[in-house]
Amino acid sequence: MLIDGKNKVINIIKELKTISEIDESIDLIESEFFDSFDIINLVSKIEEEFKIQINGEEIIPENLNTINHIIDLITRIRNEPESNNFTK
Repeated sequence: MLIDGKNKVINIIKELKTISEIDESIDLIESEFFDSFDIINLVSKIEEEFKIQINGEEIIPENLNTINHIIDLITRIRNEPESNNFTK
């Protein structure tokens, strides 16, 4: 995914947590940076920003615990058949 996508994810996280900087290597879940409410908000913001639908089966720590894993999830969903995309 383009750097622009990564910057969008970083900005979403900064907005959710009202912070100005984030360590890109932090484990967002194990470090308890995100609680369950934050994860729900994160998924919602990602879906809105990237015009995708994240299925419940994809909302697991392995897909959301780092910025790079979030980018990988977005890229994977965008590369799947149109059934997972809002813009048909």
